[in-house]
Amino acid sequence: MSVTVKRITPVLIVPEVEPCAAFWSERLGFAMGPAVPGDDGRLVFCILEKDGTEIMYQTRASVAADLPAVAAELDGHSVTIFITVDDIDATERALAGVPVVKPRHTTFYGSTEFYVREPGGNVVGFAQMG
Repeated sequence: MSVTVKRITPVLIVPEVEPCAAFWSERLGFAMGPAVPGDDGRLVFCILEKDGTEIMYQTRASVAADLPAVAAELDGHSVTIFITVDDIDATERALAGVPVVKPRHTTFYGSTEFYVREPGGNVVGFAQMG
């Protein structure tokens, strides 16, 4: 059987959506797409988009309410996002002050990379190939 995959979009589960949305929009120029506020007016879900790429965020409380069967599995982080960019210098400048997980380095396969932690606690790596 052959399956055609048109897009894969990560949904990152975090305590709060707003700081994560600000990370992507203010530092990397992503635009806020559809967003869902909770009863208290704070976001429980959002989609951020840029150049045909998107990332989604949802609060742990919202996921637990939607999928009670997985509520106990929501602690911790098991995702690292790997992003290829065309200008590692500009990317590093845009992320100045963000907690660094692994400083800039060159890999054995010729990529220049660095890794940061976004406000939701997830690790995001940026790489310029060659």
